[in-house]
Amino acid sequence: MMDSKAGEVPWVGYEYQCLSWASLYLTQECLDVVGSSMPSTNLRGLRGPNLGLYKAYEILSKSSANFTMAQALKCGGVEAMETQQENSMSLGIDPHKIDPQLLQKMEYDALVWSSLHGLLVGDTNSQSSGRVPGVGLVHAPFSLLPMPFPENHWKQACQIAPIFNELVDRVSLDGKFLQDSLSRTKKVDAFTSRLLEIHSKMLDANKKEEIRLGLHRSDYMLDEQTKLLLQIELNTISSSFPGLSSLVSELHRSLLHQYKQHLALNPERIPQNNSVTQFAEALSKAWSEYNNPRAVVMVVVQTEERNMKTLSEIDALGELLPDGTLVVDGEAVAVVYFRAGYAPSDYPSESEWRARLLMEQSSAIKCPSIAYHLAGTKKIQQELAKPNVLERFLENKDDIAKVRKCFAGLWSLEDSNIVKDAIEKPGLYVMKPQREGGGNNIYGDDVRETLRRMEKEGSDEDAAYILMQRIFPTLSPAVLMRQGISRKDHVISELGVYAAYLRNKTKVIMNEECGYLMRTKVSSSNEGGVAAGFAVLDSIYLV
Repeated sequence: MMDSKAGEVPWVGYEYQCLSWASLYLTQECLDVVGSSMPSTNLRGLRGPNLGLYKAYEILSKSSANFTMAQALKCGGVEAMETQQENSMSLGIDPHKIDPQLLQKMEYDALVWSSLHGLLVGDTNSQSSGRVPGVGLVHAPFSLLPMPFPENHWKQACQIAPIFNELVDRVSLDGKFLQDSLSRTKKVDAFTSRLLEIHSKMLDANKKEEIRLGLHRSDYMLDEQTKLLLQIELNTISSSFPGLSSLVSELHRSLLHQYKQHLALNPERIPQNNSVTQFAEALSKAWSEYNNPRAVVMVVVQTEERNMKTLSEIDALGELLPDGTLVVDGEAVAVVYFRAGYAPSDYPSESEWRARLLMEQSSAIKCPSIAYHLAGTKKIQQELAKPNVLERFLENKDDIAKVRKCFAGLWSLEDSNIVKDAIEKPGLYVMKPQREGGGNNIYGDDVRETLRRMEKEGSDEDAAYILMQRIFPTLSPAVLMRQGISRKDHVISELGVYAAYLRNKTKVIMNEECGYLMRTKVSSSNEGGVAAGFAVLDSIYLV
């Protein structure tokens, strides 16, 4: 997972200051794997599109105890690669072979542009960073040139963004589904248990969120073998970097225009990226919908950040009026945006939990509400990938097919066959806990060791994790800029598509795709948080 939340303090707060104002086919080879253990009558209806890797594995593994994820990947990839349109994943130039003098000039101009246009973050090496305005700043880490990306997959990601918005909203309204799906998890995950406790109190009080706001980001990787765009995760809380990602797109467009004679690249092939203005528009519309011109938009931040209120400050300064109005430090609050609150470290004491409960009990519009927050957990993502679960929330068959097409393989650790296969072939899987932010996932041999330890201990710790198919994207050459120093390396990238959703009791006010975030990391790195030093910001060049 390439997530940018963990370790963003204090400098990522700068990008939010502007906001605070307000599938696969089953082939004959695949069927041959199962052999005579599967009656021919069971094969009816299995051929055709939109079956999905998860369903393929489910059907075939139940018919043959020896059928593994590795075989599912192999089988799914053969025909998919033949039927998918082949896309050139190249800019037409190799960044590593650019003339050294030209490259040095491009790097210098890129750093100057970053300084002039605010593509900056706080320098963690400076004690004044985040305390004295304009002091202790450094350019955000970025890739010198945009990353090639197939236009058809870009359009696919944009088209399904509003569907995911609607899905999150409908899942959030099904309290029983959320509680039941996370019932095992809460027994071994204290953080998720506390979130569920607040959610349960809202259900018992029949608390309705009449105005619901979601600022989401769905993250994808393009799998090299199958040429499928597969979802990594759906972020429903603190979908960071809309401000900086917009600026990186402008930086790359400027460089391509300035060096067009040398690079022969068209700046117009970099999509417009208005994520920060569209997120601000969504917050503004939510504020208007609350219908109190004296109320404010409050951003909840971590303690090291300086731009709004921390959870502990809200606990100390907040109160709930009899009519449900949330008042903090004398100000009525119309909208609460959670920049913090997604990690256990954000709740070091009961004070922070009291603040979260206070906000949930209020009439303020929460972004996200506790239900939206839970709808974005990894366990819910895995539950939604099960056969026939999407049909519980979506009616349109085309929408269901589009969503299911981008699901990677997702499994509960209650599936003994998949656990056995993950122990034997750990490189094909990722273990994910119910956490946001980078540095939480388990990869490679650590998957095997963790699963073996859990089996040996016989505990319920497995309920805290899901298993996900590991995606292997195409490697590309790139020049990465960090702290004013360039580095040539081979990289992989992850595309995040922002989306905004706002509705009231009677109608949907806003449901649209809102730009994108491209993060690029060296291929040797498992994690990908930009702020944590794993990755850099990037943009896409449509090919």
